This record gives sequence, structure tokens and C-alpha cells, in this order.
Amino acid sequence: MMGFKERDFQRLPEDLSLDLLVPEDNFYRRLEERIDLSFVRELVRPLYAEGGRRSIDPVVSFKLQLVMFFEDLRLEGQLMEAVADRLSLRWYVGYDLHERLPDHFSLTRIRERYGLDVFRNFFERIVGMCIEAGLVRGEELFFDATKV
Repeated sequence: MMGFKERDFQRLPEDLSLDLLVPEDNFYRRLEERIDLSFVRELVRPLYAEGGRRSIDPVVSFKLQLVMFFEDLRLEGQLMEAVADRLSLRWYVGYDLHERLPDHFSLTRIRERYGLDVFRNFFERIVGMCIEAGLVRGEELFFDATKV
């Protein structure tokens, strides 16, 4: 007899945690273990006022930029769709299932506010951290014929 799957979603149990749903060997768990991004708060502190509305955590902003890189995404809208859809990405940026994710328009404005120098400093620091963590080897360099 042919089966039929009904769509009957129940509320999640209270004791179910996003932390339990992401496998221990997940790439983003390993990244979180090895790369501490807390330094970015000091990197961007001069760009924020002392008072006013609370912003998106700068660490979250930079984690989202790393996700864009690792997932080969080009637009913040695509990024936030992926984060909304994948438990491991939500876990990495620290947003639980019930929490509203940052708006992609906000991410665009944040990126523009930070500017090239902040991202250059971030990139240099991250590459150094990846080398220290053994995630990067500098033994070979490959180029293709793409005009850069």
C-alpha cells in the first residue's frame, strides 16, 4: 500500500536544545572551537556611539561574513536565508530557534560602516589565527588565468 505523509508539526519539547541538534563533528563547531572572534569588538569599538539603540553584536556580524565566505554566498539576503534554513549556521552565530535573525539590510549597513580598513585588519588577524590553529598551510600557491 502506498504511504502518505501528513504534515503534522508539533511544538518542540522544552528540553530540546539547538546545541543537541548540531552534530559534534560539524565544521562550524570546529571553527568555533579554534577561532576566537572576540577581538573584533575592540577592532570596531571606535565606530560605535556610547549611547543609543543596541546594535547587532559585531562578533555575529563577522561570523556571518565568514559564513558568506564558507558557503560561497554573494548577497546578505542569500546569507540570511541560509542561516534561517540551517541549524548549524544558527548555532554558529548564536541564534536559537525562537530568536529573530538580523535583517539583511542591517548587515549591509554594518559592512558599509566598518569599511575596508576594518575588514583588512580582520582578514589579516583571521589568517594568522588559522595558521596558528593549523587550518592553513602555505606550502603551495595556485593561480588560474582569471583576470583579477
